[in-house]
Amino acid sequence: FFNIIATSAANWYNGPKRSKGERAVRENKGALPPWLGAVLAVVLLYGGMEALGITCPIRFFTGISCAGCGMSRAWLALLRGDISAAWGYHPLFWTPVLAAGLFLFRRHIPRRVLRGAVWAGAALFLAVYALRMADPGDSIVTFAPQTGFLFRVVFGA
Repeated sequence: FFNIIATSAANWYNGPKRSKGERAVRENKGALPPWLGAVLAVVLLYGGMEALGITCPIRFFTGISCAGCGMSRAWLALLRGDISAAWGYHPLFWTPVLAAGLFLFRRHIPRRVLRGAVWAGAALFLAVYALRMADPGDSIVTFAPQTGFLFRVVFGA
């Protein structure tokens, strides 16, 4: 009796037992993975903004650079082979590669190590951001809220 109830509950919760191949075919049904749709949406959004002359949505709306400001220019400089320019645009330009590696191998890395890496990365980005914001000679990271779209809309500037 209890075996029947347990099996019924397991089937209700997990679905009936199927082979891996059956599950993949049944669950996928030829649809694109959800992450691919999100990536395509971001690419289209940024492509549209670029076409309108908006290179950074955060700086456009607020007039304030974000912690990742200069990252795209850093990677373009790196692709040209100019490591010093890449460092100048953003000294943490190498971290996306590390983050991608951690993401790809996340199932083989202890959760505690991953959590520590995320916190360390966030602290590193915030520290670099604060230093760059405090440097008046830094032309990449700027603080000019009066140039932001929201400021101009609210204050009619």
